[in-house]
Amino acid sequence: MINMSEEKKIRISKSLIKLILAAAKDIYPDEFVALLGGRKNLINEIIILPFISSGFGGILKTDVLPIGIKVRGTAHSHPTECLEPSDQDLEVFSRFGDVHIIVAYPFDENSWKCYDRNGKVLEVELVEE
Repeated sequence: MINMSEEKKIRISKSLIKLILAAAKDIYPDEFVALLGGRKNLINEIIILPFISSGFGGILKTDVLPIGIKVRGTAHSHPTECLEPSDQDLEVFSRFGDVHIIVAYPFDENSWKCYDRNGKVLEVELVEE
């Protein structure tokens, strides 16, 4: 018998988190912005689109998103230690999928959180792939 809570639990690839943290660290002090992809309950893809970034925010050029790409959520960085979503973050969360990752300075393995489209912290399982 399948446990429904296990079936719906969000799993995220460890290598994806490492990639997002590295990209954020590389572009610091500007913000890194990307979309997330994957299948079923596994988030394991990053969708890089052209974006404009500064230390105050980032804007994705979503008009160049290829047709047929399933967007599961977003990933972006904060150049401070704050991992909480801003009002602008929450507005973006409501438009793009159900899983949203924020990484923050100093961009180490403890410098990230995952949220749902309403800004509620999601419990996720990190998996090797």
